[in-house]
Amino acid sequence: MTSAADAPATSASGARAGTARFAVVGAWNAADIPDQTGRHFVVTGANSGLGRATALALGRAGATVTLACRDVLKAQPVAREIGTRASVRRLDLADLASVREFAAVAGDIDVLINNAGVMAPPLRRTRDGFELQFGTNHLGHFALTGLLLDRIADRVVVLSSLAHQFGSIDLVDPDYERRRYERWSAYAQSKLADLMFSFELARRLDAAGSTVRAVAAHPGYAATALQTRNTSILNPIMELGNRLLAQSADDGARPSLYAAVSPDARSGGFYGPKALFGMRGAPGPSGSSRAARNTDVAAKLWTLSEDLTGVRFRI
Repeated sequence: MTSAADAPATSASGARAGTARFAVVGAWNAADIPDQTGRHFVVTGANSGLGRATALALGRAGATVTLACRDVLKAQPVAREIGTRASVRRLDLADLASVREFAAVAGDIDVLINNAGVMAPPLRRTRDGFELQFGTNHLGHFALTGLLLDRIADRVVVLSSLAHQFGSIDLVDPDYERRRYERWSAYAQSKLADLMFSFELARRLDAAGSTVRAVAAHPGYAATALQTRNTSILNPIMELGNRLLAQSADDGARPSLYAAVSPDARSGGFYGPKALFGMRGAPGPSGSSRAARNTDVAAKLWTLSEDLTGVRFRI
């Protein structure tokens, strides 16, 4: 996605095929996914990296999977690998018109997995004028979820990051129109916004008596092109980290899969790897920053997001 995981230079799930140096040891993995026959999943940014690994694992479990990607050609090989239960639909999260077009014909969905994103590019803006990371990682998925929510039967999964711990939400200038742009702070803000959105959605669904769950996840440190295609001077260091410390994209997808299919994944929960300070290993409950649990800011962020996207949630 230009603003999503299949973006040529800033892909959120643009994957590396390499495997981590250290084997991942843990209890829950893709082999534990229950039979998903007859269930429909939408995975954003499913053409590569974490999204690809997520879509393939669901396909192997019998699910029907819609690969929602900006570049449909790049997604076609993944769909072919899954087989006849997979389809590809264009979705550019950096363009609200594209989000609305996708949602208009999406049909009924069991699980929406908001996987796609961008990380630490130079200052760029979406088609609607938002800072690219805030506009793609948060606002695009916020709008998509709101437009689809009345057709989602089971749950919404939102992919955050350990980087949320370093973020803060600037409700006055989230798009860096007046303050100095700093790519990593902008990334952390977007991932904090993702987590706060998931928590707030869970609270609102619960208050409405809905059975739909909102569940957040993070991949820990997974080797994808996300770390090395952001035109940053840190690219060589991150490339080395991918080789020495990171787990594979398949293992990095385990928390998202757990959040999406496990009966034990609770609404309002946050799941990630449990080993090496949350960077790798089997999924389990993850801690979050104090800022992520600020309900007052979360409510204000929700209102701001509705105003910016023009999407009102019917809960």
